[in-house]
This record gives sequence, structure tokens and C-alpha cells, in this order.
Amino acid sequence: MRVMVIGSGGREFAIGRVLKQDSAVTELFFAPGNGATTMLGENVAIKDYDELAQFALDNKIDLTIVGPEGPLSDGVVDVFKAKGLVIFGPSKAAAQLEGSKVYMKNFLAKYNIPTARYIETDHIGDAFKFIESLTPPIVVKADGLCAGKGVIIAMSYEEAKVAVSEMLSGKSFGDAGKRVVVEEFLDGYELSMFALCDGKDFILLPAAQDHKRLLDNDEGPNTGGMGAYAPTPLVDDVIYEKVKDRIVRPTLKGMQEEGAPFEGVLFIGLMIVNGEPITLEFNVRFGDPECEILMPLLKTPASELFYKAATKQLDTLNVEFYDKYAVGVVMASRNYPYDNSEPAEIIVDEIHHAEIAQNTHIAYAGVAAEDGKLYATGGRVLVCVGVGESIKEARDRAYMLCGQVHFAGKKLRSDIAYQALR
Repeated sequence: MRVMVIGSGGREFAIGRVLKQDSAVTELFFAPGNGATTMLGENVAIKDYDELAQFALDNKIDLTIVGPEGPLSDGVVDVFKAKGLVIFGPSKAAAQLEGSKVYMKNFLAKYNIPTARYIETDHIGDAFKFIESLTPPIVVKADGLCAGKGVIIAMSYEEAKVAVSEMLSGKSFGDAGKRVVVEEFLDGYELSMFALCDGKDFILLPAAQDHKRLLDNDEGPNTGGMGAYAPTPLVDDVIYEKVKDRIVRPTLKGMQEEGAPFEGVLFIGLMIVNGEPITLEFNVRFGDPECEILMPLLKTPASELFYKAATKQLDTLNVEFYDKYAVGVVMASRNYPYDNSEPAEIIVDEIHHAEIAQNTHIAYAGVAAEDGKLYATGGRVLVCVGVGESIKEARDRAYMLCGQVHFAGKKLRSDIAYQALR
């Protein structure tokens, strides 16, 4: 099988890594990939989706997997399907579940899927009035795609009003913030769940927990994610069943009724409040860094899983996962998430310890290759992943690997998975 992965981050590297280990995969392409994906396959420098679909046709690509939200919201799946190609991901219409927070919140309300009380508006007076009806903290979200940064947790009425004002004026997120969602803050613990969907059937993957804040003890600004672990002991079979019955099934049924059947990854951002799962948000792709820790837990061949999901055959698949845990620690560049950083050479020590060599790996993200060397090019640079029989063992191994990786200005949290281990 010849497979292409669209995207350039750690998520796409992680997907490519398990495909590389898959005996059914004969050739692997990345569009555009990053400086390290050439370790796994061939990078393709084609940006135009029509040209990329033609490349897939010309090179007899059997399966294309879309990683990031941008191409999905732009309609890359529609372009590929129009040429008769097999591609894993939602259509442009279905990708609105992430592309527009207003669409998503209204969808949740229409199909009675549990979510926080909210208002969606482009009118500053209406937003302010709703803010005053809530008790801080208050959540303010930009409508459009903001690379995971369009959510403000305001600790006061004044802070919430400033956030709304700056979004609606275009100051904060440009056109993505010209309509906003204001919602009540839910007090519980946050989880990420991923359902692989084929429009009708789905497979729910082990629940993961992300760490959004930059600094230890969940302090500092929100980021795209500084680390994650899975599966989390904060979820039991009762919560899994509630998520399936109250969120995933109604969503698939609702999207069919909307004329936009959902195929691909439904990423459910959850808040568990007194044992009840409440939907914070939907994304329409794997989370990053959650993808980096879920992929090594997958026992079923990845090519089979993605292909059957892309060809509406999930009901014929029995998916298996290793009975293990994975922890991923993100290493970010010096100025993340405030500003760009100078490129810095990445040095990985030779690993002599068998435990680390056999149970850890690096998923590369913000890297470039030059003269046979890898450079950190800013943002989240890589994820050190450890796998073990317990969360503590996986966590300890991930941090052992972190000690072997060096680049100027490297930044990481030291407490990933603390909620499961305290």
C-alpha cells in the first residue's frame, strides 16, 4: 500500500512512524512534511490541492491521511474524492465542527448534546450582557481557526469584556474573531477523546489528557499543548459509555441529518463534572500532542484502521490496543508561545540504555534539515514519548529521553501526567 500523510507537525510524524512499521505499507509520502519526516518517507512540496490530488493519482497513492485542520476546512477531502481517491478526513461541510465554533455550539444545542451555557454573537452589547449573567471565570472563544489559541479563560468581568472587544474589533485574531462565543466556565477535569468515524460507525480510542499551559502546575499562558498521556485512569467504563451514547452517536446521526456525514477523527474536548461528560469543543482531527501518544498504543495495523475508516468499513474491524501507557513531553523553543525563535541545532545523545532505546522515541515537529543536521525552527519542536506498563514508568522513560535531547533554549514542563500520579 502506498500512503500519503498531509501535514508537517509532530502529529503527522507520529502517524507516519506507525505506518513505516506497518508491513502493508510499501511507500510513504508527506505533503509537505518536515525536516525529519524524510527519515520515514519522501517529502512532497506541492501546496495546491488539485495538483496534490493529481500527484496522488499519478503515483497510485492508495490512501491519503489528513493531519491538520487547515486543509480539512479548506476542502482538501472534497478535492481528492472528486478524483476518486481514498482519503481519510471530513468533508469541508463536516469540518465546520471545528472551523466555526458558532456552528459547533449551535449544532450541540440543536441535537441536545451536553455543553456549557453560551451565547454566540457579533454584537458587543449582547456579549457584555451575557457576561454579566455569569460568574467568573468566563470563557471567551473566537469563532474561526486560531491554531488552538482562540480561547480565553477570563478571571473577571473586565477581562472577559476586554477579550470580547479585542476579538470583535479584529485586534486579537483578525477575521477569525469577528464573531464570538461566550460561555460559562465548567469546574471539573478536562479530557480528550477521539472517535474514528466512517459516517455511520465509529471506534472510540483510549482517553488522553493534554496539558495546555506552558508552565508546571498548569500556570502560564495556554499553548497548543505541552504534553499528554494515555490512557487516563480518570475515565471508567461508565464515562466511556456516556460519551458514546450522549455525544458520539447523536453527533454522527445529526451530521447525517445535516447532509454532511462525519468521516475522519472526531476530537471531543470534554469536561467531566461530577461524573458527567460535558462537551467543551469538537475538533475534526487528532490532537497534537495526543496523537503522538495514541499511535504507539495501537496494536491493529494503522494502514488497516485508516483505510477501513476512509472506505466506510469500520464495522468489519476489531481494533486492538496494547495494554500499556504512553506519556509524551513536548520540547518547545526558547520564545514559545510568545514569539519566533532563532534556529538551533538539535543534538540527540547516543542511547546506550536498553530500556530507553526500546521504550522511547522522538516525534519531530518544528524542525528543518540542513547539511545532514536537524534544527529546531521555533514553536513546539518535538515530543519525547515513553511507553510503559504504568503511567509512572512511561513518564519516567519519557523524561529519561528528554535528558538525551539538547538544543539552545529548549523549554519543557517537568510535571506531565501529574494529575494521574499525585
